[in-house]
Amino acid sequence: MNQIPMTVQGAQKLREELDFLKSVRRPEIIAAIAEARAHGDLKENAEYHAAREQQGFCEGRIQEIESKLSNVQVIDISKIPNNGKVIFGSTVSLLNLDNEQQVTYRIVGDDEANIKENLISVNSPIARGLVGKNLDDVVEVKTPGGVVEYEITDVQYIA
Repeated sequence: MNQIPMTVQGAQKLREELDFLKSVRRPEIIAAIAEARAHGDLKENAEYHAAREQQGFCEGRIQEIESKLSNVQVIDISKIPNNGKVIFGSTVSLLNLDNEQQVTYRIVGDDEANIKENLISVNSPIARGLVGKNLDDVVEVKTPGGVVEYEITDVQYIA
């Protein structure tokens, strides 16, 4: 299986979620199943069926996280010398040349992407247009709304 690129913070978040699911959520669900089972007839016991469904979702998420962590390639951007090149994990400030708006994105793995926090996937159109470019380059990014020109105003390698 291919390795999944991920930042140090992304891998840590996954490990924390896995720990929470195993040490807190799983025991809660087991207790809920035991309590619902004590109510009697399981065929018509909605609490029991709901708890079993939650157990299925929890176990599925645990397996998914364990699989990702077994194939993860953690990239610590802070240990790479900053030469002004946009790479995975870098934080990039851009100036939209059409409307003069400044925006900053961090290029992260697919599982870490969250546009509300300005974390964009390395596979997104903007990131694909930026990776490999240098500070002060002007790049054209194909978006659903058309081609947008950005100037790279800052590149940081911070963890």
